[in-house]
Amino acid sequence: MNQASNLENLMKAPATQKGKTKFIAITSGKGGVGKSTISANLSYTLCKMGYKVGVFDADIGLANLDLIFGVKTNKNILHALKGEAKFDEVIYPIEDGLYLIPGDSGDEILKYANQDILDEFIDGSRLLDSLDFMIIDTGAGIGEVTRAFLNASDYVVVVTVPDPAAITDAYATIKINSKTKTELFVIVNMATSQKEGMGVFTKIQNVAKKNLSGLELNLLGTLISSDAVKKSTKYRELLCRVEPLSNFSFSIKQIAKMIVSKVEQNMLETPKENFSGFFKRILGYL
Repeated sequence: MNQASNLENLMKAPATQKGKTKFIAITSGKGGVGKSTISANLSYTLCKMGYKVGVFDADIGLANLDLIFGVKTNKNILHALKGEAKFDEVIYPIEDGLYLIPGDSGDEILKYANQDILDEFIDGSRLLDSLDFMIIDTGAGIGEVTRAFLNASDYVVVVTVPDPAAITDAYATIKINSKTKTELFVIVNMATSQKEGMGVFTKIQNVAKKNLSGLELNLLGTLISSDAVKKSTKYRELLCRVEPLSNFSFSIKQIAKMIVSKVEQNMLETPKENFSGFFKRILGYL
C-alpha cells in the first residue's frame, strides 16, 4: 500500500522543467544478438558526431557496458536511490560528452522509490538535463521492467539476427510495443550480407503489415558479421573506437545519422521531460 501510495504521489508531482533529451531504447526479443555492443558503439558514435550522450545500462542481471567502455563502476543508480551515494557519483564519464549510468534491478528500484529520495535524485541529475540523447540498453524479452523502459522511451529500436528463433522473438517484441508506439525501428545484426539483412526485415515487416495495423516499421540498418566484430565482442572492446574505419563502424555511423535525421524531423513535437521526468515515467509503468 505504501509503495502504491508513493507511486501515486509521484505521478501527481509537478513536472520538472522539460529538457531536449531524446530517449532511445535498444531492445531485443532474445539475448545474444549484440544489443549491448550496438548500444555502446552507437552512443560513442553520436558523441563523436558532436552530441552530448548518456548511456543507461538497464540490462538487468547482464549489465556489461562498463566492461565494453573499459570503466570501473563501483556504484549504480540503486545506490543513489537508497541514499548510499550522491547521484553524480553514479554518472561515469567515458570521455568528454559521453556518460554511463549503471542500472540495477527494477524491483529494487521500485522498493526504494519515495518522494524524498526522488527529489534528491532530481536535484543531482542536472548534468544529464543537458544531454542530446540517452541510449537505454534494456534487457531482452518482454518482462515488466523492460516494458517500463520501452514505454517511457521516445524511440524503440529492436535488434535481431538472421535466426528463426530470434526473428520470432523480435516480432513478439514488436507486437507488444505496437500497443504503445506507432513507430518502431529495427536493426539486423550479424548478417552475412546487406541482402540477407533486408530479407530478414522484409519478412518481419510483411507479417507486421498483416497483423499490426497503424504501425510504421523502419529498418535503421544491417550490421555484417566479421572477425573484427567477433574479436571486439570477445575482448570487450569498443570497435568504433579501436577500428573507426571498419565496415561495422561505418554502418553504425549511418544508423546514427538516420536517428539524428528522424529526431530532427520530429523537432516540432512537444518534448518530453528530462532525465528525471523519464525516470518518473519508468516508476509509473512499474
